[in-house]
Amino acid sequence: MPISLQWQCSRFAIDLHQPRVMGIVNITPDSFSDGTLHADTTAALRHCERLLLEGADILDLGAESSRPGAMPLAAKDELRRLLPVLREAVKLGVPISIDSYKAEVMQAALDLGADIINDIWALRQPGAQEAVLRHGTCGVCLMHMHRDPQTMQVEPLTGDALAQVREFLASRAQTLVAAGVAPRRVVLDPGIGFGKTAAHNLQLLARQRELLVLGHPLLVGWSRKGTLGAVTGLEVHQRMAPSVAAAMLAVQRGAAVVRVHDVQATVAALKVLQAVDSAATIEVED
Repeated sequence: MPISLQWQCSRFAIDLHQPRVMGIVNITPDSFSDGTLHADTTAALRHCERLLLEGADILDLGAESSRPGAMPLAAKDELRRLLPVLREAVKLGVPISIDSYKAEVMQAALDLGADIINDIWALRQPGAQEAVLRHGTCGVCLMHMHRDPQTMQVEPLTGDALAQVREFLASRAQTLVAAGVAPRRVVLDPGIGFGKTAAHNLQLLARQRELLVLGHPLLVGWSRKGTLGAVTGLEVHQRMAPSVAAAMLAVQRGAAVVRVHDVQATVAALKVLQAVDSAATIEVED
């Protein structure tokens, strides 16, 4: 199945002929990477504006941490954090993604003008799929997660990660399309770090191209993940360089969107990658 080079997302049709950078905006006090830094509305909006200046193509707003061991947040508390930021973010002129798995939050966000639902549960929670179906034009990202945030790293996946991820994502995408969602609205995320060992995550990157057979663009998030710490020995706040390296490897293996904290460095690295790719097609005279 040919992969769509356009991601239909409510107000926008995102051109995927070139890789896109999704900037992370954590509106939480307990994110594994930058908790408390953008937890209030003013700070979160300043962060949104900074990421856009650095070159972000999409902003991904999340008001509940999904780090390993994170406890669930009530929908009313998630909405209390999210909605004041979202009301202003939708005025910034770029696609706004909402990182949530709760139907109530999805519906409220879509009603306010959000463009994308980015769901770690791949619309498996009660009412989530129905919220997307009711909207009719929003983009959606379906992610693979083994177990749940409370237990995913206590009892991680076993066996061939790529085969299991591929089978899961194929099933979820087929279910959504069969329910009436246009394929051009759907992207897939292998869920790096979500219930997988470091070896699994590295396998998923090494063999990432094998997921392209599913016929949907790939969104990949390696930014500051634990596997990068395991490989390099670096703490979370020191992982910009390996995060950018992993993002570039993901792009080279077919990722259409990379979800990152370090937008400026990622955008700069993409420019180098794209310049090299362009140079490969230029005939050099003797």
